[in-house]
Formats: sequence, structure tokens, C-alpha cells
Amino acid sequence: MPTSTATGPTNGAKQPIWKRLVSSQETGLLLVILLMGAMLAIFGGTKTTQYRIELDQSTVVNVLDNSGTLHDFGAIPLPQVEAYRVEHPNGDRQIYARADGFRYDASQSVIFGEREENRFLDDQNLVNVAKDASFIAIMAVGMTGVIILAGIDLSVGSIYGLAALMGAIALHALPEDAGLVVSLAVGLGVSCLVGLLCGFLNGVMIVGLRVHSFVITLGTMAAFRGILFVKSQGQSIGGFPKSYTSGFFRSEIGGTQPVPVLFMLAVVAVGYFLLAKTVVGRQVYAIGGNETAARYAGVPVGRVKIIVFSMLGLLCGLSAAIYLGYYGAAEPNAGQAYELKVIAATVIGGASLMGGRGSAIGAVLGAIVIQLIDNGMIILRIDQSYNQIVMGSAIIVAVVVDQAKARLAPKG
Repeated sequence: MPTSTATGPTNGAKQPIWKRLVSSQETGLLLVILLMGAMLAIFGGTKTTQYRIELDQSTVVNVLDNSGTLHDFGAIPLPQVEAYRVEHPNGDRQIYARADGFRYDASQSVIFGEREENRFLDDQNLVNVAKDASFIAIMAVGMTGVIILAGIDLSVGSIYGLAALMGAIALHALPEDAGLVVSLAVGLGVSCLVGLLCGFLNGVMIVGLRVHSFVITLGTMAAFRGILFVKSQGQSIGGFPKSYTSGFFRSEIGGTQPVPVLFMLAVVAVGYFLLAKTVVGRQVYAIGGNETAARYAGVPVGRVKIIVFSMLGLLCGLSAAIYLGYYGAAEPNAGQAYELKVIAATVIGGASLMGGRGSAIGAVLGAIVIQLIDNGMIILRIDQSYNQIVMGSAIIVAVVVDQAKARLAPKG
């Protein structure tokens, strides 16, 4: 097995654990992510957001007019109200001026306030970036294995969409009050099984027909998408058990909905282990580094390729199952053009299209970069029509940089 396919230094056991987990490429990506975040925080501007101040039912609310005279709430017309005086049961008092954006709703016993927040650093925006990145990152981990093999899979978006559709049909057939175990078994099981079968089919045709993965997956990309439209008749499918959506994938922890991100972290951990610590992982790097040498060394090239493409399909199905749980419906256009984002995330994450190099951690970091680009265009109010141009340019730049690094790297 060629030593040039190793992903880390040979003395990795003597290095600190963080250096063994994160390469210089991934460290650079972390710096890029931090720099992009800083630039968006600086140039993204601010926005006005509304928040609620819940009041106890026994709280007394009076109003002050422009002369400072105190009145009972509702005693003077709203335009004459300058501020609300809130007196709590413990005797504490606060003044909320209408000029500062405060409004009192007596029916809810709530004071609504307004505040300026950074458009990028807003908590909900950061959660959305992480959540949206997770759908791409899960598939990018699988794509990393394929690209390390010096292959490509253009059908990931179609597999994602088809797996989502079949999972949605199965979930729709369940009663609305189906239990969590049943709904998860059906939603995750059907979506992942469909994805696995599609990936397995790709792998078998690539190996059996001895045709490059680009050609096979270009064909299955169209075929799977066609099956999706025929089966769905262009209609969205929803009506899932609540235990699958709000009861699990949209469940709140600490005011956020972190389940998609938790799945992403689990996938990257498993992906890192499989690629870096198992025999199959080493075989993947060996095939990508020199397939002929790997074959003569006794590596079962065909079997490994089928396994890797099947695992990518499985991860597409997993990402689709999470999508179903989070959004509560499957659309016929689900996964459209996702292959571009997944490949871009993988290449930006350090995987070489020439094969032999890549990492699961890099793929996730690349997905975050891709999502930051998307988010940045929205925050900076750039026309979304330019999105595909930016993604294509990002792939070109990443490939050019990779080629330059390969030429400048010391030989031998």
C-alpha cells in the first residue's frame, strides 16, 4: 500500500490529540470560517427584532402621557401614551417608553419590545446555518469516500429526493398518533433503505460494467429524479405523525432545535473512524492513491467501491429522513442541485478529485463554508440568482488550489 496515501504524519501517536484529529488543511478551513463569520458580522448590518416580556396576572400596568401624568391603562387614547409604568406584586416598578419600541398587550399580559441585533450573529440565524449545513455535511462525508477513490457521484441530490419521497409515503400511511419508536423505524428505515439500494445500484453498475462513475451517476441522476416525479405526480406529501416531527426532529433543547446538528456530529465521528481507523478506510485511500497497485496488493477493489457508493446512498437517505422530520413534508424538487453543493463541500474540505486524499472532518467544514456563502448572500442582500455562479466558482478555485499544492509539494 503506498505510503503517499496517508492522511496524517507517521508519528501521529506522539502528537497531541487535537493535531491528530485536525490537519493543517482543516485548521485553515476553521480560520476561513472564522474570517467569513467576522466579515459577515461587520458588514451584515443589524435588524430589528421583537421580544416578549411576560407579566404576572397580578401586575399593575398604568400609562404616562407626555406631561408625565399617570393614568389607568385605557383611560387615554393610545397616541397620547408616552410610556407604560409596570408595578410588580413585590413593589418593583419599571418604565417602558413607547418611543423605545415598547407596546403593551393587555389581552396577553405581555409587553413587546424591540431591539437591534446583528443580522449574522442573531441566535436564530446561527442555528439555521448549522441546521442547513447538516443536510449537506451528512452527504458530504459519504462523498468524501467516493472522491478519495477518485470517483464522483452526481446522483446524490436525486437519491436524496427519492429517499425523501418514499419515506414520506410510508410516514403518511401511519396514524397521526403513532408512537416515536414506530415512526422513527418507518421514517429512518424506509429513507435509509431506499438510499442504500440506490447507492448499491450505482456501485454494482460502476464495477460490473466497468464504466466510470461520472457516466453511471449522470444517468442515475436523471433516472432517479424521473422516478421521483412519476411517483409523486409533482405533489408534496405530508401528514406525518407528530412524534416524528415535533416529537423528535423538531424537539427543542435550550430554545434551539439541535437534532439535525447532532446527527451531523455523529456521522462525522463515525466517518472519521471508518476512514482513518479501519481496514476498509485504508483500502479506500490505497485505491485512490494507485488503483493498480492496490489491486496487485490484494485489495478487493470492486467490493470496496460498492461499499463506499452504498454508504453514500445510505447517508443520502439519512439526510432525507432528517429533512422529512424537520420540515414535515417531501417536495418533488427536494435535493435539486444538491450534487453541486455536496461536491463543493467535499472539495473545499480538502478532498482531491485526483483521489487518495480527503477527510470526514474536512467535508463537514466545507459544508459549513458552503452554507456561510449562502447565508452571506442573503445577509448582504445579494441576488440569489448568483448562487450557482458562486458555487461553481468555489469548486474551480478549490480544484485550482489543490492542483497548485500537488505541484508544489515535495516529491518522494
